[in-house]
Amino acid sequence: MDLITRLIKRSRTSIVPTIIYLNIMVYLMWFFLLQTQPYFMINNFLVSWTGLTEGRIWTLITSAFSHNMLFHLFINVYIFFGFGMLVENVIGSKRFLKFYLVAGALGSLAHSVVSSFLLNNSDLPALGASGAVAGVVILFSFMFPKEKILIFGIIPIPAIWGAFFVIGLDIWGLLSQTKGGGLPIGHGAHLGGAATGLIYYFFFLRSHLIRR
Repeated sequence: MDLITRLIKRSRTSIVPTIIYLNIMVYLMWFFLLQTQPYFMINNFLVSWTGLTEGRIWTLITSAFSHNMLFHLFINVYIFFGFGMLVENVIGSKRFLKFYLVAGALGSLAHSVVSSFLLNNSDLPALGASGAVAGVVILFSFMFPKEKILIFGIIPIPAIWGAFFVIGLDIWGLLSQTKGGGLPIGHGAHLGGAATGLIYYFFFLRSHLIRR
């Protein structure tokens, strides 16, 4: 039985479903409160450089649990569940939760810095778990570099090459945005989360895994 199969079958309490439930709850808050209390959601569940300089530091975390479109929520939850359960089973629930929160916060911070200083739009808001999820995916890819993952849900490649592909795609997308093009995607948040995954793996986790 290979390592991935053993991890899937390992029985333990997981924090991943709780994180997913929180994301769903905030999505429902957008759905039900946007018409009656729009400023509550905008001020507390969107992150921007302007918002941070005005003191709304908590949005570094709250925005990482925030989605106002069902498709955005579904994609992040689907990817997070697949990779997150495996990573959590290796590093433990407490470490995983701390890593997820840090990756989400640094992803939000990266978006805010990039939007202000590279895109010249300090008011550009962002929301979504994409930064934290990117951190989880990159961490998985370095923990299990030879495992196959599906690019665009279709093309199977080794996880480590998938990690480089995703990072390269976000760098290319960010460069396009600096020139006035690109898609309305938070590449800065993705890269911030990915950087968190790289730093955590090489400076904290790798030596621990070697000892094990």
